[in-house]
Amino acid sequence: MKKGLSLLALAILVAACGTSNKTASKKAVANPMDYANTITQEDLKTALYKYASDEFQGRETGEPGQKMAVDFLKNHYIKYGIPAAKKDGDYFQNVPLEVMSPPDVTVSINGKNFSATDHLVSVGSGETNVLNTSDFVYAGFGIEDDKYSSYTNIDVKGKVVVIKSGEPKNADGTYLISGNDEDSKWSEFRQQYALKRDIAKSRGAVAVLFYYPEVFPMARMRFGTSSGRMSLVGKNDNMYYFLMGEDLAKSLVSDIETNDNSRIVKANMTLDFKKKSKSISSENVAAYIKGSEKPDEVIVISAHLDHEGVKNGEVYNGADDDGSGTVAVVEIAEAFAKAVKDGNGPKRSILFLNVTGEEKGLLGSRHYTDNDPIFPLANTVANLNIDMIGRTDPKRKEGDRNYIYLIGSDKLSTDLHNISEAMNQKYMNVELDYTYNKKNDPNRFYYRSDHYNFAKNNIPVIFYFNGTHEDYHQPGDTPDKIEYDLLENRARLVFYTAWEIANRDERLVVDKAEE
Repeated sequence: MKKGLSLLALAILVAACGTSNKTASKKAVANPMDYANTITQEDLKTALYKYASDEFQGRETGEPGQKMAVDFLKNHYIKYGIPAAKKDGDYFQNVPLEVMSPPDVTVSINGKNFSATDHLVSVGSGETNVLNTSDFVYAGFGIEDDKYSSYTNIDVKGKVVVIKSGEPKNADGTYLISGNDEDSKWSEFRQQYALKRDIAKSRGAVAVLFYYPEVFPMARMRFGTSSGRMSLVGKNDNMYYFLMGEDLAKSLVSDIETNDNSRIVKANMTLDFKKKSKSISSENVAAYIKGSEKPDEVIVISAHLDHEGVKNGEVYNGADDDGSGTVAVVEIAEAFAKAVKDGNGPKRSILFLNVTGEEKGLLGSRHYTDNDPIFPLANTVANLNIDMIGRTDPKRKEGDRNYIYLIGSDKLSTDLHNISEAMNQKYMNVELDYTYNKKNDPNRFYYRSDHYNFAKNNIPVIFYFNGTHEDYHQPGDTPDKIEYDLLENRARLVFYTAWEIANRDERLVVDKAEE
């Protein structure tokens, strides 16, 4: 009996030791709360009071305050042990820009002159030149789509092209392309001009004159004065882009309002363009944590680092816009860095991207996506973009103060939307408000921050946003008005969402890609 018991005891001991060894050899699953909880009100406040101080002079793109801002960010990434994203070890991605003054432009049609600002505004950055032609192409809506083309039997190579806004409808008032009451991307406020311009460019046009009467008055205000407007310096495509008013449009195509048919129009046209600009340099800041298992797949967490600068002697501190997003990215980066230090780094790579020139037209993010992506866009899994998350929207009547507006989460990927909802429910219980995610949002917020340059490339995005307030783009946007408990909650929500995307087995599925 004793011998039998001894053998039984030995067997139990061996089994127990084996189980213990197997358990010890299997890495424990990291708890993201351990790292999310390092994102604190106190740290966010300390960083923001520095970043949005008068010392940084409003972080105007290309100005000394913006240079201080990029150094601030670089030094934080170095402090946390997060390397530069660029292979040469430089945290700064140069973004070449031009400060544009309105060019001197005159258009002559059969001897009748039309001048800049009154009749047309330049929205490009063409070189000084004179174009002479005896005819041009009227391309109607300027659309190239599977269901409708404005370019059938029309050659625009080397031609000036005239197009108009909108898209065709059926006799019953429905849209031809969608087949129902929903308009398409060809009518989108910001998107349609770029789409139509690029099609004309790809077909060899030398200039585009775009008739968009609803937008022309705003374009005159923005592009028709010397207001410090900036443009990316890209490859010179020897092409010219204009928005035009009604008088010029109807001088070119008398029935432009009612006739959509593409055709050659005979007319003696001279376009005299004299460029005025000054080159400057600015920088994106890019830091990077390499994934442990899927390093080629990259998640981008972004915020814009610039603001409005100094106007009439007053500093526009931009504490909410977008100091709040900037310090959130920095704190999220620190949380991931601590996970790496503990041996719990993300499976996928994470790019922390602080972009310049957002206030000038999303220029820093556009340079990244269109000119110089540090990592291939095809390998970019998602963009989580943070722009104004430190205050509350006074126009928001329902719900409590612990909310965030989410924009774009469901537009390209059902996976991303579901993950966002699940992470919030599991960890944060912030009220997710989709008010500005509607297709026909008159504010067009989906097109107004840096995520859009990723979304246009079919990269799933979420734009985190608290809404505007009385200090939006005003000198009153100061760090003392930030609600730091909300800033903490929102930054943690972004962290949890990024953590899940980075560590799940499968890459996000893009099931709603735009053609």
